[in-house]
Amino acid sequence: MYLCPLCQQPLMLNDKQYQCGNRHSFDIAREGYVNLLPVQQKNSKDPGDNKEMMLARRAFLQAGWYAPLAQAIINTLKPLGANTLLDLGCGEGYYTALLKQALPQLRLFGVDISKTAIKFAAKSHRDIAFSVASAYQLPFADNSFDAIVRIYAPSKAEELTRLINKGGHLITVTPGPAHLVEIKQAVYAQVQLHDDTIASLDGFAHLSRERLQFQLTFDHAADLLALVQMVPLAWKFSAEQKQQFADSLPAISIDFLLNLYQLS
Repeated sequence: MYLCPLCQQPLMLNDKQYQCGNRHSFDIAREGYVNLLPVQQKNSKDPGDNKEMMLARRAFLQAGWYAPLAQAIINTLKPLGANTLLDLGCGEGYYTALLKQALPQLRLFGVDISKTAIKFAAKSHRDIAFSVASAYQLPFADNSFDAIVRIYAPSKAEELTRLINKGGHLITVTPGPAHLVEIKQAVYAQVQLHDDTIASLDGFAHLSRERLQFQLTFDHAADLLALVQMVPLAWKFSAEQKQQFADSLPAISIDFLLNLYQLS
């Protein structure tokens, strides 16, 4: 299912290496993933979330704080009857692994631009095919997937329509208006809430939306500190301000919008 990111020819697995007809080759790392992000597609030396953000997110997610979101995605996906699934922007593989656990029949792929995150994902979950690649030039053949899950990740509608089988589905997760509003209030004098408009995606019909809201209350500052550290707002805090905010242990509003689309 992989395509060469340099010439878009099919890649064939030969021992521990993927090769195309033009003799471009990509080694399978010892952790089990393949790096299909050529240097010309990188926007920095080490694109994607940095290691500190990734480790904070990993600790936070593994503690189960966002388990209700994982269950909502599973509940949405189960009736669709998908056999092949791509987790787009999978990070260190938290949601990918739970999807595989709930739906073991899935042929499951995870892709992210962060090599550090994919290395963690592949090392922990050998039964899932992980790769490093750009979301804007995904190294998969046309019509490869029955469904794609996109949690926060950027993407191009053209790539999604190319990859999903006709009649297949796209599940997106975006922040709702009140998501992490308490963290925003700590850094902004005037808080701008997230837009809740349903995005129109070329080639897709919108089928349904689920809004998932709950509050997180923490007993330990370390858990809240991990949440602050894993979100883009983290750079707005100094190290001292982050610790002070975490020590105050405020309740944090969680607000997710889960949308289901079908390829027309």
